[in-house]
Amino acid sequence: MIFSDFKNKIEDLQNKPLGGLASQLKLAPKLRTQFSQKLIESKNPKKAAILALFYPDDDNNTRFLLTLRASYKGKHSAQVSFPGGKIAEKDSNLKETALRETFEEVGVFSDDIKIIRKISDSYIPPSNFLVTPFIGLTHQKPSFKKNYEVDTLIEVLISDLLNDRNLTSKEMETSYMKKVAVPCFKLNDYIVWGATAMMLSEIKDLLK
Repeated sequence: MIFSDFKNKIEDLQNKPLGGLASQLKLAPKLRTQFSQKLIESKNPKKAAILALFYPDDDNNTRFLLTLRASYKGKHSAQVSFPGGKIAEKDSNLKETALRETFEEVGVFSDDIKIIRKISDSYIPPSNFLVTPFIGLTHQKPSFKKNYEVDTLIEVLISDLLNDRNLTSKEMETSYMKKVAVPCFKLNDYIVWGATAMMLSEIKDLLK
């Protein structure tokens, strides 16, 4: 999709009803489907925010940014995610969290980003985070500068997200999940699953 066509969709993106949990559960691991809204609220989850940032590449095709997290001693080490993180005391709201974390992790200034809308929250059971996603765009390709939290920048064509051939499943094993087949996207040869895939599923439904 060329970037001018994506910009023409912005008004629809802002006004179209969200797919919510129905969209997210299309790409949810079985473990996640066991968590009702009441159960999530009872766990008093920590708050975080991410940014799905769309922009034109050098050929004027629309891309969005994912990151491969650096390896560390934690539940989400070396996983694919959006730029983002937990809310800080200095953040006045979760939109500010998403913009601040995007600048810290990949070097894009908040003044260069237009926030299109917030989409549905996504709960992450292993770390007990409730993540609020925002969709944003820049009108020029950013000059990314990753920090120590990011191993690799993954610049994905929006056409690849919309292509159902990139939907698959993969057997995963983590510290909290043993050899379970999970639905996922395969994007730029990376397996994208869990909360990131759930959020992408809702974005994909919005763009259709």
